[in-house]
Amino acid sequence: MSAADGDRVARVLVADDQAVVREGIVMLLGLLPGIEVVGSARDGEEAVALTAELGPDVVLMDLRMPRCDGVEATRRIRDRHPGTEVVVLTTYADDDSLFPALRAGARGYLTKDAGGEEIERAVRDVIDGRAGLSPAVQRRLLERLIDRDGRDGRDGRDDRDDRDSGDGWGDRGDREGRDDPNTRGEPSVAGGGLGTMSGASGGSSGPGGDGLTERETEVLVLVADGLSNPEIAGRLRISTATVKTHINNLFAKTGVRDRVQAVRYAYQHGLVRTPGRRVT
Repeated sequence: MSAADGDRVARVLVADDQAVVREGIVMLLGLLPGIEVVGSARDGEEAVALTAELGPDVVLMDLRMPRCDGVEATRRIRDRHPGTEVVVLTTYADDDSLFPALRAGARGYLTKDAGGEEIERAVRDVIDGRAGLSPAVQRRLLERLIDRDGRDGRDGRDDRDDRDSGDGWGDRGDREGRDDPNTRGEPSVAGGGLGTMSGASGGSSGPGGDGLTERETEVLVLVADGLSNPEIAGRLRISTATVKTHINNLFAKTGVRDRVQAVRYAYQHGLVRTPGRRVT
């Protein structure tokens, strides 16, 4: 993904209170042809000020910083500068870090073990209106949603509860990308939110009922396991282009719009189990 591929160069601001980490991220991003680093901030206050001054497309935001932490800085940036997206880049992937950041308006969430390609993909995803989430974070969100769906079913609540639950993105996801044919491409997470997932599978029939081939089912299971396209290609010993073709085909057959909906489809149709959940 680069400017040579027809994508405009993304202007990025880096915010991290640790000088060595901040400088390392800036150096890494400087090697990526699709990204231009326009500045760096030592804390949340400086990140907010530099966003106003420089107008970056994306802020790569650490969470635990002095004076103003990443969650509050994200909230201020999204309120004051809606044209700037925020991708969290942090050491922490626990719920106490993840969900407050998403509620504050972050559209991406990566941990600091992410490589340059994954960071660039997340930056490009949020610029294009998708969510830039690592596979592990995608899976955590799905587990949370599935657990909530189970509670809602037992409590007799309807789908309207999902939109008011406070988990972050429900309404925005429903408004954006609905019936948009562009969201059927090979993506990360379309529409910027979990709201697009509501009713993704539409029924209880197994994969065979949707005409999935054995190979497409294998790919779907690996997507649900959180594997990236190159990892799926290596596991199945096929090309990345072939993986993309299988994913596009299974999207069309199952009626899902993105990888998160595909993961939910796999859970709902018994292809995979939520980790740690006992079978009774």
